[in-house]
Amino acid sequence: MSAPSPAPAPAPAPGTAGPVRLGPGAHAALRPSARTTVTGGFWAERRRVNAEVSIAQGPARLEEAGNLENFRRAAAGERGGFQGGFPFQDSDVHKWLEAAAWQLGDPGTSDEQARELTRHLREMTELLARAQDGTGYLNTYYQVAKPDVPRFSELHWGHELYTAGHLIQAAVAHHRATGERALLDVARKFADLITGTFGPEGSGKPVDGVDGHPEIETALAELARETGERRYAEAAQYFVDRHGGALPVRTTKGAGRPGYYQDHMPVREARAVTGHAVRQLYLLAGAADVATETGEAELREAVTRLWEEMAARQTYVTGGIGAHHSDEGFGQPYELPTERAYCETCAAIASVQFSWRMALLTGEARYSDLIERTLYNAVLCGVSLSGDRYLYDNPLHVRDGHADQEGAEPPRVPWFKCACCPPNVMRLLASLPHYLASVSADGSALQLHQYASGTVTADVGGGEAVLRVETGYPWHGRIAVTVESAGAGPWTLALRVPHWSAATWSVTLDGAPLPEAEQAYEGGWLRLTRAWRPGETVVLSLDLTPRFTLADPRVDAVRGCAAIERGPLVYCVESLDQPGLPPGTGLDDLVVDLGAGLGEEERPGLLGGVTAVTATARLRPRPAAGDAAPWWPYRPAAEGVPAPAGDPVTLTAIPYYAWANRDVSSMRVWLPAEG
Repeated sequence: MSAPSPAPAPAPAPGTAGPVRLGPGAHAALRPSARTTVTGGFWAERRRVNAEVSIAQGPARLEEAGNLENFRRAAAGERGGFQGGFPFQDSDVHKWLEAAAWQLGDPGTSDEQARELTRHLREMTELLARAQDGTGYLNTYYQVAKPDVPRFSELHWGHELYTAGHLIQAAVAHHRATGERALLDVARKFADLITGTFGPEGSGKPVDGVDGHPEIETALAELARETGERRYAEAAQYFVDRHGGALPVRTTKGAGRPGYYQDHMPVREARAVTGHAVRQLYLLAGAADVATETGEAELREAVTRLWEEMAARQTYVTGGIGAHHSDEGFGQPYELPTERAYCETCAAIASVQFSWRMALLTGEARYSDLIERTLYNAVLCGVSLSGDRYLYDNPLHVRDGHADQEGAEPPRVPWFKCACCPPNVMRLLASLPHYLASVSADGSALQLHQYASGTVTADVGGGEAVLRVETGYPWHGRIAVTVESAGAGPWTLALRVPHWSAATWSVTLDGAPLPEAEQAYEGGWLRLTRAWRPGETVVLSLDLTPRFTLADPRVDAVRGCAAIERGPLVYCVESLDQPGLPPGTGLDDLVVDLGAGLGEEERPGLLGGVTAVTATARLRPRPAAGDAAPWWPYRPAAEGVPAPAGDPVTLTAIPYYAWANRDVSSMRVWLPAEG
C-alpha cells in the first residue's frame, strides 16, 4: 500500500508549529494547531533553567566531547582522528540544534539568548554544510573513522539513518521556528540520498533494509509534512513496513537478536513491545505517523495494541520504561525491578513522543494521562534542578549501604560519553508548549491536555479564541481558564480530568455551576460547549490529596509495597530527609503504615520549593540468626515474619523528579507496607 501524496499545506507563521504538524489529509481526531505559551509556574521555571543553563551549555559540552571537531575533520576531508567511540555521536549535535531552534522560536526567549542561539545555529549549520559530501551523505563516523567502509553496509549498528533522522528533525524545527532554510537544505540533500538508495526488492534501488536504530521513520514523515514531498512519506512507510527480517542478526541473545532491533516480525503482527526501549518507541512513533497520514486501519490497530501492552505490563509507576541494563530494554510482562530499573531518560522522552501521536490520532485522554505522568516523573528526573547534571538511567530504589560498597560518587554527571540523554531532555523541554493543547479535526473544540500558566490561541468555532490559563499546578489543583477572545460562535472547551482525580473534581463558570446541557464528562474529557464571552472564567478543581498506590500483584518486585503519589507526582523517600531514624537503621528497615494516612506540607525552602508528603512507618526488626547457622541470612518459614515494632517514625517524601540533587543517599519509591 503506497502512502498518499501529501498536498503542500500553507506554512504556518514561524514559531507556531511544533514537532508534529499533521498533513492536510491526516486521519486524526485532533490537530496540534493551537499556539501556546508558558509564562509562569512550575513549567516556566523548569524551562527557564533549560534555556539559561542546559541549552546554553550545550555548545561547550559538544566541543569538549569532540562532536564538533568530528564535523571539522569531515569538512576538511581528514581521515582518522575521530573523537569518541560511537557511530551516532553526530546525533548529539542534531538534538542540540533542535533544542536551540525550539527555544529560539519561543516568545519568552530574551533578545540576548536569541542572538546567541542564532549565532550557534548558523555556525553549526555552516559547519554541517561543509562536512556534507557531494552525494548528500553526512555522518562523521563513516567519513572520518571508517571512510573505506561502504556506506549503509553496517545497518544493524551503524546508526547512519538514525543520525540522519535527528538531523531532519532539527532542520524541520529550525525551519518551523525561524523560516530559515539553510539547515533544511542540508537535511533534504541527505534525505534525497536516502530515498534514492533504499527501497524494496525490485524497486531498482541498491539497498533493501532498515537501520538498527529506528528514527528515520518519524523524521521522514515530518519532512513530508513540512515539504509536501510524496517521496519522503513513501520512504517513511517503506521503513515502517520493512521491519521484520531486514537485518543480518540471527542470534537469540543480547544485541544480536532480531527483537533487540524490533526486526523479529512486522510491526502489524507484533503482539508486545520488546527489545531496546528507545528503538521500539521511536519505531512506534513513526508507525503512528504513517497510520495517521494513510488512515490504514491495520497499522492503527497495531500501534494501539502495542501502546496498551506497554502501558499495562511494561511501564513503571513513574512512567519510566526499560527494565534491563544489559540491553536498555523491555523485560518480560510485569518484570519491573526497582533497584535495577533502567528507565533510560531517552526512553521516557520517546514514550512522550509516541503517546502524543496517539493522542492526536485517537483523541483519547489516556494517552495524555501517560504523557503527564512521564513528563513530571520519568523525564524531569533526568536533569538536575540546576540544569547542569544528568541521569542516564533512573532507578526507583537505591539501597542502604550502596555508598560503602562502591564509593559515594553522586549519580548525576555533567555529560556522558554516550550523551544521548542531555540534548534529548533539552529539545523536549524547549518544545514543551507544543504538547499542551490541540484542536479537533473539525475545528469545533479546543482541548487542554496539560496544565501550565500561559496562553492558548486557536482557530475554533469559526474564529480565533484566546485563553489565559492560571494555575499553581502540580502543587495546587485549581486551574483557571479565562476567555480573552471568544471566537465567532459556539465551540467546546475540553479539559482533561486525570485518571487519579476522576472520582473527585468540580468545575465552575464565573463561580457558579455550569448548566447540565453545557457540560459532558466522558473518557477523561470534561467538555464544555457554549457561546463563550470574553471575560468568562472556567475553574477546574482537581483532587490533589496524597494517596498510596499499589501495583498489580504480578509485579513481583514490589508485591506487598506501596508508593506515594500526589496529583501527577510520584514521591520517594531519601535518607537525607529522615533524621528521626535510629542509628544503625535505614530506609530498607521501614514498613509504612497504610492505615495512618498521609500528610502534606508546603516546603518553599526544600529543593526549589515543593509540597512534601509525610507518612508513618515503623521499624521492621532484623531477625536473629538461627543457632544452627548464625552466618546464614535465611530461616524456616515456620518462624514467621517479625512484626514492625517500636515507636512510629514520620517519613518525609519528596517528588521523585527531585531526588539525587543533594548529597549521596539511599532512596525508595516503593515502601514495604502493612495494613
